[in-house]
Amino acid sequence: MGKITGFLEYKRNSKKRIDPLERIKNFDEFYIPLDNETRRQQAARCMNCGVPFCQSGMILSGMATGCPLNNLIPEWNDAVYKGNDENALSRLLKTNNFPEFTGRVCPALCEAACVNGMNGESVTVHDNELYIIENGYKNGLIKPQPPKVRSGKKVAIIGSGPSGLAAADCLNKRGHLVTVFEKNDRIGGLLMYGIPNMKLEKSVIDRKTDIMRQEGIVFNTNCDVGNTVKAEDILSEFDAVILCCGANEPRDLNVSGRECEGIYFAVDFLTANTKSLLNSNLGDKKYYDTKGKKVVIVGGGDTGNDCLGTCIRHGAASVVQLEMMPKPPVKRSENNQWPEFPKILKTDYGQEEAIAVFGSDPRIYKTTVKEIISENGKLKAIKTVEVEFKAGKLTEIKNSEKTIDADIMIIAAGFVGTKKYLPEAFGVELTPRNVVKTDDNKFATNAEKVFTAGDMHIGQSLVVRAINEGRKCAKEVDVYLMGYTNMI
Repeated sequence: MGKITGFLEYKRNSKKRIDPLERIKNFDEFYIPLDNETRRQQAARCMNCGVPFCQSGMILSGMATGCPLNNLIPEWNDAVYKGNDENALSRLLKTNNFPEFTGRVCPALCEAACVNGMNGESVTVHDNELYIIENGYKNGLIKPQPPKVRSGKKVAIIGSGPSGLAAADCLNKRGHLVTVFEKNDRIGGLLMYGIPNMKLEKSVIDRKTDIMRQEGIVFNTNCDVGNTVKAEDILSEFDAVILCCGANEPRDLNVSGRECEGIYFAVDFLTANTKSLLNSNLGDKKYYDTKGKKVVIVGGGDTGNDCLGTCIRHGAASVVQLEMMPKPPVKRSENNQWPEFPKILKTDYGQEEAIAVFGSDPRIYKTTVKEIISENGKLKAIKTVEVEFKAGKLTEIKNSEKTIDADIMIIAAGFVGTKKYLPEAFGVELTPRNVVKTDDNKFATNAEKVFTAGDMHIGQSLVVRAINEGRKCAKEVDVYLMGYTNMI
């Protein structure tokens, strides 16, 4: 695949980013695509490795590596290299409903498992994928393709995040009549309000969902099933129901002073910002303004980084990001060998911007919140403490307390499962992890004709895994409705 000696002739060349001090002036996407000739050279680096670990999604040492969608990566890299972009698009869409999403927000598990990465630098799979799909749109290759035959079976999908959209797309193409119910005012779920604009411009979501509407999918917004819409009405009208409402119950901090003003959950912070941006270009001021404020973000993951980038764009006076885990090594350790996902230090776009603006990395490792200090009911400072794991238990390090001045604290400490009111409305059982209970590798719940997929099923995870969940769930629903399936 690719050019036989391409990986020897061409060095890895990732798409470029607009300079941090320039891109923080707005909320636009900030990547600069390569020219077509250079992109084909990057595709040429895909070697004939024999066993393409890149497309073999698997769990190694408790971590995902390789593409969960089993994307046919060597095939479409070869097609890009040879200039056959239409064939590349065909092979890409065979396994991935939304490469315009994953090509922007996926952490590239495929590249972690690339054979080139064993002794050198992996192929730019992530960038190549985005090139293929965007080139398809540019050249008019992406068009509505409604099914020619309808089954007459009606499916309701509750939630329009990546798993819900994937299930809807697959079932609609199969010929079923699909209606998607979304509690928010816009379609997209996590994609719309959980990921900021600079990572995924919302016009990208609208572009795709507009095509899905033309293909026959019905989208109903402002429908909070279990509250404003009765579960009984959904069950009586539809032949099957899929719950895809995410794992959006945020993990809170159980510390003294938590009740004071100025503390927000990351999901609320990001949602308010995106809504205000889309509704009024921030003119309505209906967001948590960090301009001139000292901000502390609790959580060192992707969501914390997104909050960091958002705070900087609003002109925060300072931003600190607390991370409980130790600072990762720069290179793989001996017990983290290829093709496991590399547990190494990653400086994401938000940290890169913080370094450019404030002159130092905002992350403080092995540290958590011990106490919240307020004055007249408003956040004033945060007392932190260093921690370490001993025998699997988090332990405070004595005499390591410090105090950080803060006007705003954002909790980005992950999630603890799904909101309970919707599963309760459908009579669906939950696991001790507070996600919907099913048999292993199955999607049917204990309730008749009710299925589940995505984070609501497996817990907080990646967009690419959610899409995979939606696709697999759609196959199971198809069998339930028709007695068999011909889905891939």
